[in-house]
Amino acid sequence: MLIASAGHAAVVPGETDPGEPWRMTADEISFDPAEERFIARGNVAITHLDSLLKADRISFNRAEMTAHAFGNVFFAVNGDTLTGDELTVDLLSETGTLYRGLLFVEETHFYIKGDRITKTGEYTYNIKQAGLTSCSQTVPDWSITGSNVNVTLEGYATVRHAAFRIRETPVFYVPFFVFPAKTKRQSGFLYPHLDYSARNGFGYMQPYFWAITDHQDATVYYHHIQKRGEKLGFEYRYMLSDLSRGTLMFDGFRDRRVDDDPDDPDRQWGYTGDGLLRPNAGRYWFRMKADQALPADVMARFDLDVVSDQDYLRDFRHGYTGHSQVESDFESDFDRGIDDRNDPVRENRLNLNRTWTTSSLNTDLIWYDDVVKRRLQDENDTLQRLPMISYNALKQPFYHPRLYGSLNTEYNYFFREDGVTGHRADLHPRLSLPFYPLRHFTLEPSAGFRQTVWYTDADRSDIIADDTIEDDMARYTHRGIYDLGVDLSADFHRIFPVSGFGIEKVKHTMLPQVKYSYIPSVDQSEYPDFDDIDRIEKENRMVFSLTQFFTSRRTVERRDRDPERSYNRFARLMVEQPYDFNYENRDDALLPIYGEIDITPARILTIHADTRYSHQENTFLGGNTSVRLRDIWGSRFRVDYRYAKDANESLYFELEVPVRAWLDVYGDYERNLEHNTNVELNAGFRYKADCWSADFSYRAMEDLDGTRDERYFVMVHLYGLGEIGN
Repeated sequence: MLIASAGHAAVVPGETDPGEPWRMTADEISFDPAEERFIARGNVAITHLDSLLKADRISFNRAEMTAHAFGNVFFAVNGDTLTGDELTVDLLSETGTLYRGLLFVEETHFYIKGDRITKTGEYTYNIKQAGLTSCSQTVPDWSITGSNVNVTLEGYATVRHAAFRIRETPVFYVPFFVFPAKTKRQSGFLYPHLDYSARNGFGYMQPYFWAITDHQDATVYYHHIQKRGEKLGFEYRYMLSDLSRGTLMFDGFRDRRVDDDPDDPDRQWGYTGDGLLRPNAGRYWFRMKADQALPADVMARFDLDVVSDQDYLRDFRHGYTGHSQVESDFESDFDRGIDDRNDPVRENRLNLNRTWTTSSLNTDLIWYDDVVKRRLQDENDTLQRLPMISYNALKQPFYHPRLYGSLNTEYNYFFREDGVTGHRADLHPRLSLPFYPLRHFTLEPSAGFRQTVWYTDADRSDIIADDTIEDDMARYTHRGIYDLGVDLSADFHRIFPVSGFGIEKVKHTMLPQVKYSYIPSVDQSEYPDFDDIDRIEKENRMVFSLTQFFTSRRTVERRDRDPERSYNRFARLMVEQPYDFNYENRDDALLPIYGEIDITPARILTIHADTRYSHQENTFLGGNTSVRLRDIWGSRFRVDYRYAKDANESLYFELEVPVRAWLDVYGDYERNLEHNTNVELNAGFRYKADCWSADFSYRAMEDLDGTRDERYFVMVHLYGLGEIGN
């Protein structure tokens, strides 16, 4: 037997990878050639690639590649670690048994303690007399104990005779418990959603996630609503590339409550503000968005939004499949949302787009689904565009380097179930000739000619007196209108030295502009009236505007490198005053003045305001103000004020403050100042511990008809396990 000196290291033969042998270090190593066994004592470590085994004493069989470790055992494999008193392990298969030990799963930050932990495969474990938690304390805040636990990493864990404990106190017991032990997407049940409201009673939603392939998946939803019925939902998602993806969602149920009695003073199951009933029991919502990259750089976009009745999206605005969550997901995934939940007219669109450097071609099929007219009225005159084709070219040189041209063209076929339908083609070329008479100044006269042609399909009795059409001439009309314009603009700037706030210079830019536009008065009463293009208003208008920018410059000195300069456009101011010569009264000719201001003094603060002011009425006609503040510690504050004279006035607040490392306070509030009602109030706080957090919140919603719904939420998040709440 060979006895090695202190600090000895040995290279162990028999390894599976000749390029990376097993290595053993210890204070003392001995070798028995008869049994081909190494005996190592004192700070023993065996390493191979990413595997590490440490203990006070290790007996290693070179022929079988097995080891038996004693005292302060530490075994790291595949990013996970096992620690305990004693370990028997097969180093080739990396399987074995740990006694009185602890398994730590790094990716999920999960601890599993047991009297006997057996690693049965690369990702599978069996634990006897186990305790599971994500808490790192000696006595965990929460844990699940069980007599027998089977864990498959990236799969599920099953616990027999499971007891949920708070600290060391058992709270409830179940004979069998399953939870996911995953960091990657796999099929399985997601965590349920629990809620309670006076309108719907107790609600329980259970989603099931199906990972179909790497680029597509689906979720099935079951939603029990105590007072209404059983709602089922389905969501399918796919992603073929960064530009090609889609989401399809459907949910529906048979409602046990209908709103079919106009004499009912309570109208508990409807909304009185719109004066509409909801006699249908079959209810559903189908929505879809898809983007698809096609050959020749063509991009297709498809939006679908079909709902059973005008109340559905108000009844189900929250939750996994509610309007608020769907709108947020669509905005995030497709950069476009859906119509407001209170809008009974839902837009459905198929768009094909091809964009070049200075022009674009769009083809749209647009169908507006007016839910109220479709369900509750005998006639439906909703106007559809099937199709709408437009080609637009930006201003660019045209035949001569100083002459510029632009073009807007559009073709529509207007269809509706009841009313006039027909074709319209609109062609609007424009030429401009910029001059530079003085330094800093640009003078640009322009002229355009708009030619519009209509061809109606059927009776045009709402346009012409005769109720019959004798020939195609009565169905064919055209219009030609010219327009003129002159644009005088200038660009002035000056740089000022500044000393303070770390700023060394400020650039002030002024862009004054005067624009004149003229369109003659033309009698258009004989033409069809589909949209605004069919009635071009006369125009004789001058617009004066002044835009100012303020940009700061900072220079940061850097060691051994060139100084770094940073720029911040911290302020923008714009004011615009139109004057309409068509008004005989000069006071009326002075139209409302419009102004905007944007201030960003630092990254943490953004201020925006805009307003319109009427000289004749001596009052503000409307405006918006928004202040947003965010600091480096995660605090957020936002306040918005919106005003439109005789239409709406509202105030919105949003706040989130990390009061302590363990406590967040948050809330938002919207007030309708026009009707003196609270639109929505959310307030709550979040307590965060080492391995769990809890949200306590209150939500109150109120519609214009006085319908009010209040909800209280307590949501507990157990890190590594999921969330439960009510």
